[in-house]
Amino acid sequence: MASTTESPVAFLTKNPLVSGLSDVYNSFQERRAKLGLSNPGNVEGVAREVQRDVLASGFMFSGIRAEITKMTSANPLFQVSHQFALGERMQPYSIAAMYGSNKMFAQGNLDNEGALSGRFNWRWGNSSHITKTQFNVGSETGQDMTQFEHEYTGSDFTASVKAVHASLLDRGLTGIYIGQYLQSVTPKLALGLEALWQRADMSQPPNATVSYVARYKSADWIASAQFQEMGGLQMTYWRRLSERVQAGVDTTLSFAASGGLMGPPQKEGITTFGAKYDFRMSTFRAQIDTNGKMGVLLEKRVGGPVTMTFAAEVDHVTKQHKLGLGVSLESTEQEFQEQQEALPAQSGPNIPF
Repeated sequence: MASTTESPVAFLTKNPLVSGLSDVYNSFQERRAKLGLSNPGNVEGVAREVQRDVLASGFMFSGIRAEITKMTSANPLFQVSHQFALGERMQPYSIAAMYGSNKMFAQGNLDNEGALSGRFNWRWGNSSHITKTQFNVGSETGQDMTQFEHEYTGSDFTASVKAVHASLLDRGLTGIYIGQYLQSVTPKLALGLEALWQRADMSQPPNATVSYVARYKSADWIASAQFQEMGGLQMTYWRRLSERVQAGVDTTLSFAASGGLMGPPQKEGITTFGAKYDFRMSTFRAQIDTNGKMGVLLEKRVGGPVTMTFAAEVDHVTKQHKLGLGVSLESTEQEFQEQQEALPAQSGPNIPF
């Protein structure tokens, strides 16, 4: 008769307590799968439709700029761009290169003053684990920055940890550390939180805060809210008015104590209204806020590879205005153009941005 021997530590996995917990977990996972929940994105993107798409704030610039981009491959993606600029917070010249495949994303930028910035993302195998790194090396003191992040994308949640200026060289832990988690609880509602711990140096005490986020997605509108325990509240509302028209509202409120922790609360707030119109060959964005600042941005493709951008911002309170004019030229290799025409249905790589 054949005898079977069990591992000496088998009792750790084969006992009534572990079996009961395993049954509860499997039952929870089955009920969770029946809900049909989708991935809600990450905490940083709960208001992406308003802040990154509709509002013109993220696209505004002042001065004159020209950009020449040459793409040599689409799968994997590889392109090189040169930018010439004259205006506020813009370097006269910078060169950038970008590479993207299913596993890797790399981007680097170098300007005329020698400031170097870069990003490198890596997807581990075919899983949902992505490690992201970012760095800046400036020509002046205080411009250097390093950031490390690891993100896991589940079927109905996203979790990430991030470290900025992390160091143990000052006889202790310093830097900024952020943990984020966003979970779909119904097909339309997602809840999450963001925890932040930071310490500039060992001579200062650490500081920790927690923020709570919520996102509700309907068929043609999306609402989000983010509450900070230090006294901040941000709310957004996005709605698709038609196939080509979108509108959004962004409200930020702050309830900070004045004169120290025992002082009376000081209330501050701003609300921004924005709209985006997509035409056949152009995109128009307009916004106005409660501080009397109005901005417009027009992007128009005037030819096959040429795109013109016009930006204007007027502050009615301070009587200041800004204007920006940009020209973008995209150039591709002849072999790459023939490849794209021959394979119009070819899909691009799934780049881990």
